[in-house]
Amino acid sequence: MEPVRYPRIASFKSVQSFLEHLHSLGLELPVDQTIETAPISPLALPATWREHVIGNRFCILPMEGWDGTADGGPGEKTFRRWLRFGQSGAKLIWGGEATAVCSDGRANPQQLWIHRGNVKEFERLRAVLVEGHRDRFGTTADLLVGLQLTHSGRFSRPHSYDRPEPKILYHHPILDRRLGIPPTHPVLSDNEIREIRNRFVDAARLARDAGFAFVDVKHCHGYLGHELLSAFDRPGPYGGPFENRTRFLREVVEDIQTSIPGLDVAVRFSAFDLIPYRKHADGRGTPEPWEGIYPFGFGCNGQDPLKPDLTEAIRLMDVLAELGVDLVCISAGSPYYNPHVQRPALFPPSDGYDPPEDPLAGVARQLRAAAELKRARDGVLVVGSAYSYLQEYLPHVAQGAVRRGWTDFVGLGRVALSYPELPADLLAGRPLRTPLLCRTFSDCTTAPRHGLPSGCYPLDEYYRKSAEAAQLRELKKPRKLSATDQQCSS
Repeated sequence: MEPVRYPRIASFKSVQSFLEHLHSLGLELPVDQTIETAPISPLALPATWREHVIGNRFCILPMEGWDGTADGGPGEKTFRRWLRFGQSGAKLIWGGEATAVCSDGRANPQQLWIHRGNVKEFERLRAVLVEGHRDRFGTTADLLVGLQLTHSGRFSRPHSYDRPEPKILYHHPILDRRLGIPPTHPVLSDNEIREIRNRFVDAARLARDAGFAFVDVKHCHGYLGHELLSAFDRPGPYGGPFENRTRFLREVVEDIQTSIPGLDVAVRFSAFDLIPYRKHADGRGTPEPWEGIYPFGFGCNGQDPLKPDLTEAIRLMDVLAELGVDLVCISAGSPYYNPHVQRPALFPPSDGYDPPEDPLAGVARQLRAAAELKRARDGVLVVGSAYSYLQEYLPHVAQGAVRRGWTDFVGLGRVALSYPELPADLLAGRPLRTPLLCRTFSDCTTAPRHGLPSGCYPLDEYYRKSAEAAQLRELKKPRKLSATDQQCSS
């Protein structure tokens, strides 16, 4: 069977042709025909959060790094990446990078991990970003920098990229099978969850000491915080009813607020999830078979697990508002089991699948969710995700989304690896440097899945000319499937 081919974004030669394609898919996105520049652009307007003035509506989203030291500190590539984030022109740096709160909660052996022994290195890392911003733009008075705190839970691999060491909250038959987790594998106890809660608070204190203005208590993408939200079948105080499934989040936030003066708290969460997908024999993603109600998805329609249900996400917004958390970042799904939901892409990583839908459908799904949550709970500042896939039309949708109130900030993830200066160029009225636009080749995912640093190997010359790029090319060469591989992909 011939694979389904979706048109590349670059094939649309005008806003009108892009709009016509959206219409043919039955999708709605807030597309502005004309791009405005500072100071009149909606994207150039400052926003106020607490005592902070944030100078524009661009946000650099946190991504997972694979280039820290064995001790959890930043490495040479980490410092380079953060410098580029500072030079981007974005005025909100959401968490900088996923930073583990304990060693065994890292997603890879080179992930950042903040502790007392390396807090000065994090102070220097933040200073490099801030100084880069000051050198480029003259002031940092309207720049806000936070640190994302995480525990990878089920997807922990602290000692080797190819050796899972999962910390699970309940047994998930599909994900357990994928990770080789036996039924006898222990589930985290309530006391162990409380100890992880304490590690979040300790890490937040260190983040404050390193100069960060806020911390993000990460609850997205299948990691520990996200899995807690979906622990419907777990007994005890951290599972079952909604109040219990949000207890960890409430405890962490309240402990930070009462014990760490001068530090603000934000939360990035997956507002919806869908059933895990797998690679079909034709290469496309297909949902895992499931009979009856699917009981494992936060923000998922259990009766039809291919559809979101934002009912509990809206309730979570209420919980956050009651806690005084009024800055949230909306994401969705997981890069591990339904990546087309989490980060729409035309080209999958080496261990992924071809998209089962036009990736624009995934973009629209996330943007609509952010818009619905923002409309439902006025007064909370919302950062949206999934913009990178829009490429040439990112400015048109970003401006339209802020103008029409779909979001307060436009979050930039993968595109910030290939083209970090996009916000500065756009707001200054300079033409987009289209050769630097992320084309979702997914090398930034394929590389770390094989133990290499994460970066933009196709478009960033620093990575393209590296020794790791040669290794990556070898790893990506087609190989003949074994009988076992063929069975697994069918």
